[in-house]
Amino acid sequence: MSGQSYTGDVTVGGPADIRELPGLTISKLAVSEMANNAYLLTSTATGQSLLIDAAAEPAALLQLIGDADVRTVVTTHGHWDHHRALPEVVRATGADTVAHPADAADLPVPVTRPVEHGDRVAVGDQVLEVVHLRGHTPGSIALVWRGPDGAGTHAFTGDSLFPGGPGRTTSPEDFTSLMDDLEARIFRRLDDSTWVCPGHGKDTTLGAERPHLIEWRARGW
Repeated sequence: MSGQSYTGDVTVGGPADIRELPGLTISKLAVSEMANNAYLLTSTATGQSLLIDAAAEPAALLQLIGDADVRTVVTTHGHWDHHRALPEVVRATGADTVAHPADAADLPVPVTRPVEHGDRVAVGDQVLEVVHLRGHTPGSIALVWRGPDGAGTHAFTGDSLFPGGPGRTTSPEDFTSLMDDLEARIFRRLDDSTWVCPGHGKDTTLGAERPHLIEWRARGW
């Protein structure tokens, strides 16, 4: 599917859902028993590509990549289910590996480009902004693409934000940290039309989630 038919609803073993936007094509694929989402981003102008989360099933990811010119693989955080295919994908593509230093030691390959909050990562002529979201893991990051007119803003949030709430945390302190970062760095800076592409499950928008921020704080998860 492509264009206006994109839903973001993908199933493990099923085809990728493809969103063709001005400047960028986004291909979303679900892999593994954990139903992880992997996103292949391709610059329309240059053909260069970037993969977000080489989660699992390297054969499926390499089939998704095909002959795409993948220059970069970004890992949103260090949890095992988000980087099991990273060695095979990097070996096949020669791509640079990008992650936050706080989670780098958890990855199965060296991080060739560590990134901090506010850094930029290029995919051809398009630019992704790194947003550090502390709480699910110390080094969790989101990637924000502000497209040209008609494309809208997209936030690839890993396991930090899902439809229905923030990602899992293991202490009240981590929950507060994640909520603080989500509110300050995502919800206050991006408008309601921002499309949210999470690490598992369906897509959502900030507008759909914003009314529930107080509820999330109150319930503590």
